[in-house]
Amino acid sequence: MDREEIFVKLNEVFRDVFDDDSITVTDATTADDIEEWDSLEHINLLAAVEQEFGVKFNMGQVVSMKNVGEMADIIAGQLGA
Repeated sequence: MDREEIFVKLNEVFRDVFDDDSITVTDATTADDIEEWDSLEHINLLAAVEQEFGVKFNMGQVVSMKNVGEMADIIAGQLGA
């Protein structure tokens, strides 16, 4: 799965978690860019992403993620993309 395919799936997950079909995430997207993205939704988002991709984030990865691009990089690394 390449980065483009990862972002297609990430967009689906973000739209589902935040119940907003207008969301389109990019490498630079952060919690500041999505109004409903608070600490509780962050947990729901991470769980949904883990389930969608069949990956598990460790605490170090969760803390280090500064934007969606870094999340995509971690997913790609775990999938061997």
